[in-house]
Amino acid sequence: MTITLGHYLTLGAALFAIAVVGIFLNRKNLIVLLMAIELMLLAVNLNFVAFSHYLGDMHGQVFVFFILTVAAAESAIGLAILVLLFRNKSSINVDELNELKG
Repeated sequence: MTITLGHYLTLGAALFAIAVVGIFLNRKNLIVLLMAIELMLLAVNLNFVAFSHYLGDMHGQVFVFFILTVAAAESAIGLAILVLLFRNKSSINVDELNELKG
């Protein structure tokens, strides 16, 4: 049995759907929301790599490196904001974080 492009796309779609469900079901914990966003980005990266390999083109794999760089920066900034909010409010519950409203 060979693994085809459809297998990779199915796995990417399943990971993306799990991340969407994680965002809609759990809107209270900020850490879970950040993890769901990261899972979405990884699902998209899997699709980029699968198409890149299928088409024999390296552009998709190069684009994945840029996405991973942005995702790492987003995680670092998000966790830094999370630590500051926890120090000020003693909670990471999204409903209690009214300070971010403009």
